[in-house]
Amino acid sequence: MSPTTLPAGPDHGHVTFLGAGPGDPGLLTLRAVEALANADVLIAEHDVLDVVRTHARAGVALLDTDSSPPSALTAASSASSAATSADTFSGTGTPQLTVVDGASTTVGAPAVRDAAHLVMEAARGGKRVVRAVSGDPGLDTYATEEMLACAAAGVPFEVVPGVAAAVGVPAYAGVPLRDAQGADVRFVDARTASDRCWAEVGASDGTVVVSATLETVAAAAGELVAAGRKPDTPMTVTVAGTTTRQRTWSATLGTIAQTLKQAKVLPSPEGGRPVIVVVGERSSAAQRDQLSWFENKPLFGWRVLVPRTKEQAASLSDQLRSYGAVPHEVPTIAVEPPRTPQQMERAVKGLVTGRYEWIAFTSVNAVKAVREKFEEYGLDARAFAGIKVAAVGEQTAKALIAFGVKPDLVPSGEQSAAGLLEDWPPYDPVFDPIDRVFLPRADIATETLVAGLIELGWEVDDVTAYRTVRASPPPAETREAIKGGGFDAVLFTSSSTVRNLVGIAGKPHNVTVIACIGPATAKTAEEHGLRVDVMAPEPSVHRLAEALADFGLRRRAAATEAGDPVTRPSERRPGARRRRSTT
Repeated sequence: MSPTTLPAGPDHGHVTFLGAGPGDPGLLTLRAVEALANADVLIAEHDVLDVVRTHARAGVALLDTDSSPPSALTAASSASSAATSADTFSGTGTPQLTVVDGASTTVGAPAVRDAAHLVMEAARGGKRVVRAVSGDPGLDTYATEEMLACAAAGVPFEVVPGVAAAVGVPAYAGVPLRDAQGADVRFVDARTASDRCWAEVGASDGTVVVSATLETVAAAAGELVAAGRKPDTPMTVTVAGTTTRQRTWSATLGTIAQTLKQAKVLPSPEGGRPVIVVVGERSSAAQRDQLSWFENKPLFGWRVLVPRTKEQAASLSDQLRSYGAVPHEVPTIAVEPPRTPQQMERAVKGLVTGRYEWIAFTSVNAVKAVREKFEEYGLDARAFAGIKVAAVGEQTAKALIAFGVKPDLVPSGEQSAAGLLEDWPPYDPVFDPIDRVFLPRADIATETLVAGLIELGWEVDDVTAYRTVRASPPPAETREAIKGGGFDAVLFTSSSTVRNLVGIAGKPHNVTVIACIGPATAKTAEEHGLRVDVMAPEPSVHRLAEALADFGLRRRAAATEAGDPVTRPSERRPGARRRRSTT
């Protein structure tokens, strides 16, 4: 338990009012993540649950305030102790309690239940409750009423502040609220502002931050002009702030209505999330051109298909997010044990008995397969004592280090079998007491490394450590997006990912940018009728992501130079031809 967390009582429990920030999960504070990990019950609106739920522990009861019925907490309490994964109340109609083993229980008819009652009911029985709200509990919501209810009932509570939307969204939009002269900053909620409030902010020459909706932006601008602000006062309007759906328009108080009309901006789809408007001379569009760091990320808003195994996709997806992309992981390859385990078992025993001088890992899956076999026999990394270890690729080396093994040889150049052979020493009977290499690999791996090692004088035990099989087809919605141009790019990390994706989901649309990890993968893509736009300078998934980001930057720069709007590939006219890149 954290020393700052109050102990839960036997009857009243404990409630943490937690600010989840304006939308970007990366804005959660360390204290917020700690509180979420210790929660028995997590209560939030649907969009906030999407931000915080990944930090909740297994077995926590998740209550969606938009749809949770009166009986939800009773059902959640009885089920959460047996569940091994998060239970969720969500959706419309009759809420469901979904348990990881596949069973689901209807927990009651839909009913309107205010959040204060849910919080009080959840805290009974000594439970630790986290009430997560958008933005900051003290500025963005009406959480004070729920806090007062806890205080009246004697339920201990604490507040974990979050990044307020009125502060976080302008920062992501590249709109400074204050400058070196320290301008006055006023915050207004257009939904509740009185005539007196508008008059006060209109009389000021400082920066005004208005929480509104797209439907009320023009009216808010009119209120400020009526209160004394000049019609040519600069302003910005940001929707879906801090998320990859963020979009910002720059205008003036007098022109914002026409600007939004010309941009064909539709009413907000954000389900109540406020639009943030910043008004003031010191938050001008000229500054935003230089300070708009978030929306100018190289792959901002791009939907990128990552067709890999789940385990392999995680780090690549994190890198893509850092470029502003929205990765969509679609497993095309499933990894399974070899059909006959005897060969692998003999090789692992040979490691212990000193049969090998070297072991070479060419993939993370090979490391995983050997590690699992070690654990089956009760072995650990000490079994590698006296054996030289080679690894192809940064991720393979990291997987070995996580296992407790530091590779002796990683290719200095190209991260491939050919690159490994460039650095592999020839067998020397004087210095090498053993002439045998253990090579655990996939059943469909090429013979390049085996042939090269034999040519260098080594004996090779080429062992099938795992099989790669085609994964099940993705959902129909994903298949339609692939074939219909719904994705902006797809990253192919091997020839098998090309064959398997086309086999289970169909060929990506012509407007989709095709990025390949190397020449062999690119050749396979072209054989399947795909036009390759991006190729990694070396066969590394991270260099592949970098190459796609460079492509995005050049594409953005070309549009800006031509005076064209910056669009994503999926926003192109269907059938438009793409320029070939030899990156």
